[in-house]
Amino acid sequence: MPESDPIKIVEKIRHLFTDKGNAMYAGEPVTQTEHALQAASSAEQAGESPELIVAALLHDIGHLLHRHDENCATQDIDDLHETIGAQWLIQYFPLEVTEPIRLHVDAKRYRCAIDKHYHAQLSPASVLSLHLQGGPFDQREVESFENNRWSESALRLRSWDEAAKIPGDETPELEYFLTYLQRVLEQQAL
Repeated sequence: MPESDPIKIVEKIRHLFTDKGNAMYAGEPVTQTEHALQAASSAEQAGESPELIVAALLHDIGHLLHRHDENCATQDIDDLHETIGAQWLIQYFPLEVTEPIRLHVDAKRYRCAIDKHYHAQLSPASVLSLHLQGGPFDQREVESFENNRWSESALRLRSWDEAAKIPGDETPELEYFLTYLQRVLEQQAL
């Protein structure tokens, strides 16, 4: 039976960031934690819901959960972090958190399919992972993504994800954003 105490769930997530969050974010000039904090900060600055701020903070939690080397993309391995993360989080969080996370890689593939300039904006690490993740969507996949009720949230999350790679960017600390997790978990328990 999954844990239901919000304090214990937040502690599990805090431990993941403490234990693995200081690792570099594969091929990027920031750590996993810095990347997560920058994405969450952008979501908060955009005035998003607590659920989408939590999704921004936790969108790459699959990187902290999987057993692959962080540079597994250079070994031609797609770590499926979006699926691993969403599947782990669904036991605790509502779909408003988990679905944008599950779809944030699809959002990249979608944008590459519909915007000829988007691919050129990707970092080299993101270009490599795009190839492993299946490349740009075909027309059928584009239409399917557009018809998904979570696609707009996933696209906003994707924007914060791509922008969250600035070395030394100042953001609130992890503890600050963990209060959003607590709030969402307590609201769900009602």
